[in-house]
Amino acid sequence: MAYSLEGRTGAWEVVVGLEVHAQVISESKLFSGASATYGGAPNAHVSFIDAGFPGMLPVINKECVAQAVRTGLGLRAQINLFSRFDRKNYFYADLPQGYQISQFAHPIVGKGNVEIELQDGTIKHIGITRLHLEQDAGKSMHDQHPSKSVIDLNRAGVGLMEIVSEPDIRSPEEAGAYLRKIRQIVRYLGTCDGNMEEGSMRADVNVSVRKPGEEFRTRCEIKNVNSIRFVMHAVEAEALRQIEVWESGGEVVQETRLYDPSKGETRSMRSKEDAHDYRYFPEPDLLPLLLEQSWVDELKAKLPELPDEKRARFCREYGIPFYDAGVLVAEQATADFYETLAKGRDGKLAANWVTGDFFAAMNRTGKNIENPPVTVEALGQLLDLLADKTINGRIAKDVFEEMVETGKMPAAIVEEKGLKQVTDTGAIDAAVAKVLADNADKVAEYKSGKDKLFGFFVGQVMKAMQGKGNPALVNEAVKTQLG
Repeated sequence: MAYSLEGRTGAWEVVVGLEVHAQVISESKLFSGASATYGGAPNAHVSFIDAGFPGMLPVINKECVAQAVRTGLGLRAQINLFSRFDRKNYFYADLPQGYQISQFAHPIVGKGNVEIELQDGTIKHIGITRLHLEQDAGKSMHDQHPSKSVIDLNRAGVGLMEIVSEPDIRSPEEAGAYLRKIRQIVRYLGTCDGNMEEGSMRADVNVSVRKPGEEFRTRCEIKNVNSIRFVMHAVEAEALRQIEVWESGGEVVQETRLYDPSKGETRSMRSKEDAHDYRYFPEPDLLPLLLEQSWVDELKAKLPELPDEKRARFCREYGIPFYDAGVLVAEQATADFYETLAKGRDGKLAANWVTGDFFAAMNRTGKNIENPPVTVEALGQLLDLLADKTINGRIAKDVFEEMVETGKMPAAIVEEKGLKQVTDTGAIDAAVAKVLADNADKVAEYKSGKDKLFGFFVGQVMKAMQGKGNPALVNEAVKTQLG
């Protein structure tokens, strides 16, 4: 069912477009040789170019260009062999040049699309308008001194990819799913680390509302939202604000706003600038960027397998459900862990263990896939012990917990604790006979039609055998002896 918000005048449709700013993974900045590494002492990673010294000329970083092309290819977008840098003029204390070198009329990447999946399993395509390269600004801090603001220019000049979506998003859920997908793609590609806490990925959220079937109404832009959850909250809060304005007989004014997560509301920051306010003109210190198709093809040939393709292959090769495959490919490292585990084994069983007990152990221990609670080799050995019937499923769970606690390999735990599954039919028959003899009244009830008691007998036998009986053989023996 389509998402809508109810106002006094009925249902309103939400229209959202996102501008995602993704910091390019590269050793140096977009136009200077200064380090692009996060952190460091304030103003330690600053060249004369970043500091806006006169006469300093920018030089394009080829790796940043390659990263933008890879990202464009990952977004199934048009790569423009001709692109151009422009000056976007504005004054801000953390932009010493007095202008930002960006791309306006001729971006490096054109139209593309990404596929998102919603909670109900619906697949939707969100259009990409463009991806352009630009330099980041520095950082102003207003809480370091009682009466002064301080500036850290370490981030100034770092390469950014701005990924602009079409206004195809229609709900907070879709906005969250889209942002997660963009983050997933750039992380798979190795073009941005997607770390929203460190500011290497953030979003400007454009929101408007309209009555179903209407033309677009005036939009407002919420700047620099730095978490997926906050993006979703900002969409709803701003949409509700605009509905109230329209229904009160007012007009929504195009402006830039900020989202305040502590109050769950947006507030006005400044009137929205148009392109002419920035006086864009071609950057005179940089020639147009001309790419060779052969170079683009070479980059494309070396791209890693992307999440959508990997998900489809996991379903095909390992026979796992579409949903499970989506969980497993959410992070590249998780997908690699699963595939190593599943190779040559039962793919469905491997998926159940990874998404079940293994994920639970990670949450419980606070560990992650790079530093897992048990290694892929250890978990693989556990699945092998299950496959060759050395242990059964119930014992396997106990062994797994012991593995997490002690770091021991499963075969050693099974040996030490004498947990090998009993497959001796004589021992199983004897245990079944004793359980039936001890529960003669229930045997009579079973024979008079209470079929559900069958599970009780199996449970009693397994309990008597300390969980080590082979479940299939126990079931067979109980069935035989009950007649």
